[in-house]
Amino acid sequence: MNVRIESLIEGAKRARGTVVIVDVFRAFTTAAVAFARGASRIVIVPDPTEALRLRDRGDGDFCVGEVNGIRPEGFDFGNSPYELMQADVRGKVVILSTRAGTVGVAAATGADEVYAGSFVVANATANAILRTQPTEVTLVAMGWNATVRTDEDEQCVLYLRNLLQGRRPDPEAVRKLVLAGGEIAKFHDPAQPHFHPQDVQIALEIDKYDFAIRIFKEGDFLVARRQG
Repeated sequence: MNVRIESLIEGAKRARGTVVIVDVFRAFTTAAVAFARGASRIVIVPDPTEALRLRDRGDGDFCVGEVNGIRPEGFDFGNSPYELMQADVRGKVVILSTRAGTVGVAAATGADEVYAGSFVVANATANAILRTQPTEVTLVAMGWNATVRTDEDEQCVLYLRNLLQGRRPDPEAVRKLVLAGGEIAKFHDPAQPHFHPQDVQIALEIDKYDFAIRIFKEGDFLVARRQG
């Protein structure tokens, strides 16, 4: 198994084989929480206007997401695992639109199969990939707005690579590296209340969930489903 690491939107475009699009803060931690709370599926939509249109015509129940970190007008929830922890999404269809994770999924057109990656589902994602033993795996760290590298996503792809290659990293050491990174300050900035401090805590519960998040092309939609 050849495991490659890529970053940002150009990395997603280059990705081949089995692809993991990683967005720790916060899209694919938010998605994992939604599935843990019983969401039936998540429709992946890069454009927030399209997300609203799909909800309004009945293709989903809730719009979740952000533009520049802020919940778009008309959306039901921000791109926040903390907010989803308090939401009743059991049996519901969530429409997720963000500036990094969902954009990366849409850009990974060369992939054979796609997973949504974050720390909370890292081990489950690695196990799902190891079961199929693909020849090539690409791990893509999406960063901020898919244009600026960030420590949490870069550390997450390294963590995944270690798992895929049979090594077991120390989760607490990884957590400390992320907490020392540049993205943490905004979660404690009163001027940016849309970044909940609790989001960091939730996102760094490494290997919390025992399921992976697999993304499929279903008709005109990219649909994430809980696997495992």
